[in-house]
Amino acid sequence: MSVVDSAMTREVLRDISKRPLDISNLSVHVTRGVVHLAGRVEKVRGNYEFINLREEMNVIVRILKQKPGIRDVCCEVIFDDGPAPDKLNRLRRRRRLY
Repeated sequence: MSVVDSAMTREVLRDISKRPLDISNLSVHVTRGVVHLAGRVEKVRGNYEFINLREEMNVIVRILKQKPGIRDVCCEVIFDDGPAPDKLNRLRRRRRLY
């Protein structure tokens, strides 16, 4: 990996980490100006329950494509939206019973 690609990878990670996403299982690297995103993206714990992960990734891809030196973004991301709302409500009810 060249020095330029390493610097761009750090810059891309810095930009992604500004968004309310858990990217601990996301692999990010840049090769000759092409950003490769692969892995799993989840919601950050806290007051971010209404965030749409796909919309957030679209915003990130748009931001990255506007950066000088980036030619393209290859996004192979799996979205982990958490349990479905009805399952989440059942879990909350169970916790109240104890």
